[in-house]
Amino acid sequence: MSKLENARKFFDACESGKGRSGCAEYVADGATFHAQAGAVADIELLLDYTDWMEGGIAGPFTDTHYDIHASAFDDKNSTALFFGTFHATHGGEGGPVPPTGKSTASEFVYAMKMNDEGKIEKMTKIWNDGHAFAEMGWG
Repeated sequence: MSKLENARKFFDACESGKGRSGCAEYVADGATFHAQAGAVADIELLLDYTDWMEGGIAGPFTDTHYDIHASAFDDKNSTALFFGTFHATHGGEGGPVPPTGKSTASEFVYAMKMNDEGKIEKMTKIWNDGHAFAEMGWG
């Protein structure tokens, strides 16, 4: 399986809220996570991020799904890129306020550095969490 295929399987599992158990096979030991979005800025390990996604999707959000607009693999830098939009409605318990019934269509990018075995060793998420939360009425 190619590095891009492994990255895509990770992306699908992570964005579907499969958590650590559904994502670990695609992740190198000690893989790091980076983001400048406040909601996830303190997360340092990629598998901890997958746990955050699992908890975040299962709780406050309903009608969750994502669209992938583009993907690419940079052979020289062994990096997979995915540009997508996450769709969700704040219809369940959780979050900073009671369910608002409001939705978000939040664009984001995953940049995943792959190791020689085809596993992710570092991931950066580019995401404007403030915009997403404001759309859901969490402002």
